[in-house]
Amino acid sequence: MKMRRVVPAALLVLVACGTLLTTKIADIRNDPRGYDGKSVTVAGEATRAANLLLLRTYVVSDGSGEITVVTERAVPKTGERVRVRGTVKQAFAVGSAEMLVIVETR
Repeated sequence: MKMRRVVPAALLVLVACGTLLTTKIADIRNDPRGYDGKSVTVAGEATRAANLLLLRTYVVSDGSGEITVVTERAVPKTGERVRVRGTVKQAFAVGSAEMLVIVETR
């Protein structure tokens, strides 16, 4: 009887940990200086991929915002669910214009 309660509870904990261990993209975009140089994990849908010689990028959208990912791996297909771990970098900031990226770690 107890085993029937433990298994669903354990599954719930695993799912919650996967959600809790990701950073919302909106949090990164709202505090770029606070996240600059920090390691984060984001999850969402891959969009707008580009593979230009040595530069491979794609955008991840998690419903709260979107951020560009720079990777050495093959870019995911548009619409594919992804989970990315990497370092936030402020690529540039000029006035109110800025570009934040996540440089994916292997």
